[in-house]
Amino acid sequence: MKKLIPFIIILILIASCKSYNNNQTINNENENSLVQSDTVTISSDESDYEIIIIEPGFNTWLLTTARPEGYYSQEWLETRNALMVQTWNQRNLQPSAFDPSLYELRIDYDTRTDYGYEVNYKLYNYFVYFQLKYKQRLSSFSPRI
Repeated sequence: MKKLIPFIIILILIASCKSYNNNQTINNENENSLVQSDTVTISSDESDYEIIIIEPGFNTWLLTTARPEGYYSQEWLETRNALMVQTWNQRNLQPSAFDPSLYELRIDYDTRTDYGYEVNYKLYNYFVYFQLKYKQRLSSFSPRI
């Protein structure tokens, strides 16, 4: 890989985990397997960029609720991601005004870089998921599913 991971989103919120199967319970014994199954690694064949998202419930939401790949154009996704990354990073710099456990890490997203469709698609959908789950607003646009 020519470049190291340019941006990483890692949000582990074990306290807010929900079981996908109502018969299962989450305890310390299966915590590692939950985090493993809810880790989404996005690598683009088109570029040398990667995102790692660790968020309980996101992978299932992405597969069952999000619009399918190809629904949005890459340009549309890049525009929305640029807006939401800017808001995210501003909130990351203001831990006294915004919950620092939600905005733990800064996202290094350069609008002049072509990250490829898959990276932009999954980053955008993570932002939609994040806004819906935590009742946050990262742009003037309502999260669309």
